[in-house]
Amino acid sequence: MSEAPAGPSIDSGSTVLNPFVPGFFDNPYAQYRALREENGVHQSPFGPWTVLGYDDVLRVLRDPDLSVEDSNASLDLRNPMFEELLGDRPQRGQRGILNIDPPDHTRLRRLVSKAFTPNMVRSLRPRVQELVDALLAEMADAGEADLIRDLAFPLPFAVISQLLGMPDSDRAQLRDWSHTMTATLDPIVTVDQVRAAIEASDHMLEHILAAIAWKRDNPGDDLLSALIAAEDEGDALSEEELLDQIVLLYIAGHETTVNLIGNGTYALLRNRAQLERWRADPGLDTNAVEELLRFDSPVQFSRRIAVADMEIAGHAIAKGSFLMTCLGSANRDEAHWGADAAELDLTRAGAAQHVSFGSGVHHCLGATLARVEGQVAIGSLIRRFPDLELATDKADWNGRIILRGLDSLPLKLVA
Repeated sequence: MSEAPAGPSIDSGSTVLNPFVPGFFDNPYAQYRALREENGVHQSPFGPWTVLGYDDVLRVLRDPDLSVEDSNASLDLRNPMFEELLGDRPQRGQRGILNIDPPDHTRLRRLVSKAFTPNMVRSLRPRVQELVDALLAEMADAGEADLIRDLAFPLPFAVISQLLGMPDSDRAQLRDWSHTMTATLDPIVTVDQVRAAIEASDHMLEHILAAIAWKRDNPGDDLLSALIAAEDEGDALSEEELLDQIVLLYIAGHETTVNLIGNGTYALLRNRAQLERWRADPGLDTNAVEELLRFDSPVQFSRRIAVADMEIAGHAIAKGSFLMTCLGSANRDEAHWGADAAELDLTRAGAAQHVSFGSGVHHCLGATLARVEGQVAIGSLIRRFPDLELATDKADWNGRIILRGLDSLPLKLVA
């Protein structure tokens, strides 16, 4: 086993989650631990509740009586700002499967799953390996690399583009639009961030609508064509539902995997003995990625909304309240994982019990794809470059509360 990077020592200074404390984005886990010990379920001054312990998080994620639809919330401080800035644009993303409850969620997930089966995703593994090998060869030729720019982003972007049957072009622009749009997932956003996200969304929608129109006339053996044709007992996706699923798959299909590859590689380079252990044992490919997902989750929080008064850990939760489950905290909870929860151990038994992909009916549809990409990308990287090292002592974290990841990670390569 290896010790976790110490990071800055953080004193939350209060018994509520506080991302404004200096050093939080470098190492949120110290604050999570302090809060689990002091106040594992608590209400913020802004209204939402934060849930940090593994058992409580799992209970909330799996509770079929909780909602993900914002219309059921009694208070959302951001709504007036969004409504004003959106103007006459329709609400976007409201029909995506992450934002709707059963029975609509059940219907849409069934239709989408017809075109996105685990077996189909696993069949992509040889193509993922080809893409990784080509990207690593380019890195070797250059003699240096930024992991995010040269591997973590282009790989999942190419895979989801191929899976959807969309052109792998304008990569940098599409990455910028996607990254800008996901800023609004955070509970605290500025007016400028919302304006930028709406503009990026306009461009993204124009791009995807053009692809859908072309694909209707030129169907192929791809996910977008399958979603257009998806039907079950006479039921099909509406135009709004189709568009929202494509935007969700396109963004979620690469944003979180970028963070998995980046966070995972950084953790390994800070825990060299674990890296060497994986390199020497290809049999660790599966469990290693599960442990990396647990150790530094690409998605740190997942929300639910109480549709009736309820109780968690002795706290009365009022109807309409937001519940922010802290996946990153649950994945480090000593009560579940043991005293070494803050350590990286690629042989950890039960590592796949992490909640990085959520749980319950909203468990991530793309979990299998992310796992395949993480196993191939990171496993191939550490074997292709046995003397791989960090080129900087300072990690460039993205400053996001929900989607934790690195904006860049310069590497020293020795082929």
